[in-house]
Amino acid sequence: MEFRGLMGGLYRISEWIMRLSVINVLWVICSVPFFYLVLAGLIATMETPEYLGQALVMVAIVTPFTLFPATAAMFAVARKWLTGDADAPLFKTFFRNYKENYLQSMLGGLLFILFGTLLYINYTFYLRQTGSLSLLAMLFIVLGMIMLAAMFHFFSIMVHFHMKFWQIIKNCMLITIGNPIMTIFLMVGNGVIVYVSLFQYTFLIPFFMGSLMAIVSFWTFHRIFDKMKTVSEKKLLEEEEAEAEAQKELNSASEADSGLSGTSDAKPQDKNNP
Repeated sequence: MEFRGLMGGLYRISEWIMRLSVINVLWVICSVPFFYLVLAGLIATMETPEYLGQALVMVAIVTPFTLFPATAAMFAVARKWLTGDADAPLFKTFFRNYKENYLQSMLGGLLFILFGTLLYINYTFYLRQTGSLSLLAMLFIVLGMIMLAAMFHFFSIMVHFHMKFWQIIKNCMLITIGNPIMTIFLMVGNGVIVYVSLFQYTFLIPFFMGSLMAIVSFWTFHRIFDKMKTVSEKKLLEEEEAEAEAQKELNSASEADSGLSGTSDAKPQDKNNP
């Protein structure tokens, strides 16, 4: 039965609320060790600030094996929605992609955690040395933002294409650096979602925060990809037209040369012997 008018609009809104909340809950469930350690670390750090380092180490260890595969599965569902398959089965799509992308997402998690750890160590070191935000410390912050944006594109590329791991890493970096405006939009959009979820409406965390970020991230990536595809097709068409024009000119020149050759080879007629 299909609802129309106001009832149809309310039905579609409620349906999308259900979809977003379901994959977000699945994401949280599959990332329980990560969220548990984050929560426990926050509580322990509030009581004893010295526990911050230990909490970060524990979170960094479990993140590649829990949060990253769950996030990849969530992005796969978001991809289905944004590419026209809104009725894709949620549970089947989520867990199938969780299994298929586990290895690549885990390796990506290890790489991004390693890079993030190095940035954090260097940032805190220079901050302690200078006592203020120096130019170099600001550079580390910018690199951290680029890394986060590349991480979002990493998930989008992984679920959208069949690529080897290092090809995904290379392309997510190229897309991030080569599209600064869309990268800023991506970071601002996800930043707003995180801020509102953490400081305004905390109920969004278990029900909507992750799924909304996946929607924003894949929509941004897909827009970049469509633009690149259009530019590539236009360039290819121009090259084909230029090649066809060059071939046409070459054929015309060949025909002209053939005509001149035929004229020069013709024997002159003897007036006295018609």
